[in-house]
Amino acid sequence: MNRNEMLSRLDTEREWDIIIIGGGATGLGAAVDAASRGYKTLLLERFDFAKGTSSRATKLVHGGVRYLAQGNIKLVMEALRERGYLLKNAPHLTNSQPFVLPAYSWKEKWFYTIGLKIYDFMSGKLSIGKTRLLSSKTTKKYLPAVEQKKLSGGILYYDGQFDDARLAVNLAQTAVENGGTVLNYMEVIDFVKEKDKIKGVVAEDITNGKEYTIYGKAVINATGVFTDDILQMDDDQLEDIVSPSQGIHFVVDKKFFPGDHAMMIPKTDDGRVLFAVPWHSKVIIGTTDTPIKEPVFEPTALDEEIAFIFRNVNRYLTSGITKQDIKTVFAGLRPLVKAPGQKNTALMPRDHTIIVSKSNLVTITGGKWTTYRKMGKDAIDNAVFASKQERRQCKTQSLRIHGWSEKKNGSEVLDCYGADAAAIQQLMNDDPVLREKLHPDFEYTKAQVIWAIQNEMAITIEDVLARRIRLLFLDARAALEAAPTVASIMSAELKKDETWVKDELDHFFALAQRYMIH
Repeated sequence: MNRNEMLSRLDTEREWDIIIIGGGATGLGAAVDAASRGYKTLLLERFDFAKGTSSRATKLVHGGVRYLAQGNIKLVMEALRERGYLLKNAPHLTNSQPFVLPAYSWKEKWFYTIGLKIYDFMSGKLSIGKTRLLSSKTTKKYLPAVEQKKLSGGILYYDGQFDDARLAVNLAQTAVENGGTVLNYMEVIDFVKEKDKIKGVVAEDITNGKEYTIYGKAVINATGVFTDDILQMDDDQLEDIVSPSQGIHFVVDKKFFPGDHAMMIPKTDDGRVLFAVPWHSKVIIGTTDTPIKEPVFEPTALDEEIAFIFRNVNRYLTSGITKQDIKTVFAGLRPLVKAPGQKNTALMPRDHTIIVSKSNLVTITGGKWTTYRKMGKDAIDNAVFASKQERRQCKTQSLRIHGWSEKKNGSEVLDCYGADAAAIQQLMNDDPVLREKLHPDFEYTKAQVIWAIQNEMAITIEDVLARRIRLLFLDARAALEAAPTVASIMSAELKKDETWVKDELDHFFALAQRYMIH
């Protein structure tokens, strides 16, 4: 996957069948769907793939236990089905994760057992593990750090886990392998219209300021929390349809939450659930639901959100996590679709919504990572119908995602590359320098930086340390310490000068500060 090669296609292709604006979960899902059906597909992302919400999830592929409690049976059924497909289509990036829900009264224990048994039953043939009731002794064994006072027992259930930004990169590669074209750092700045109908887009390459006029039969707006910006670029009279909600997570060392089982806290101060989940040798704890007035590209965790997680998680743990223990904190924005009369974002629907404008712009928003494939399918179905193109069968239900491999090679940092792991290993065999670690506390190597540049369209330090490898999301200080090494490798590989290195390091330093609690 090479950016220069992708750019050259803009000069040779006269008209695309499908143009997708937005390179997050939904846009990439739509690109894979369209390309695999044989449509001439182009995806344009303003920054990097999964730069926004799609790299900031709880890393769960799940039906959503609390949506069941809200009575949204349709969404849970759909998400559980999609969970099953994703675990089969990307086994290198996903796994079945055992969860324990601790209960502090017999009433709680039986209430949650019944609910989780229904959740398991709803997944049918795609179930990934049996739900069962646990004694207090077994609950303590599975959750060594759990608060034991008045502990009545627990409920064991299973859900899926994944690496969100790695999946985004692999989806981009899958789209390309199926004939699609994907471009990061390409901002859509205007529409091309004839008789009030959209016939294409004007896009600017952020890396050099060059503008392109690109024609397409159908245009899809898959820009998440920035959906309204694109809708209003089409029609400035439209009212906002998205109500952004912020969710934060923080990451701590495993010593605060030892073991392989995740924990679900069933009730927090605002009625949400809270998770503590082992991930890449650390533990992710979150999330919150805070209404936000204006979406931004780099959201920051609010003090009250951090206090909320501390307050709720420390009720259930004996390890007493403090601010000093946090390795990184990250915030993401959910593109929730406004519900009439509903002010509380925690209660807003998580289903996706599709709108076809008078101009034939197809907008898709809402939803969640787990249902990205179904959202992509629905977006393409609507785009093909609106632009009167030949209808072709969707193929993504069983389409293997780039890197597909059932075999794990035992190296935690290479496992998520799946079939590509052998090529990265070969880089290290050919040049022993590339075996060197980027940071002494992590297994990430210089070879992975080379791979990200040559094969995954990484062009900034942030692309590498935030999304191609996940160091910024695991330990912000360690990411800062690794940044000069990454800058040195990138400048040599991309033929950049010292000014570029300084600018990149300055940018990354400012960014990493947002991931630290001061």
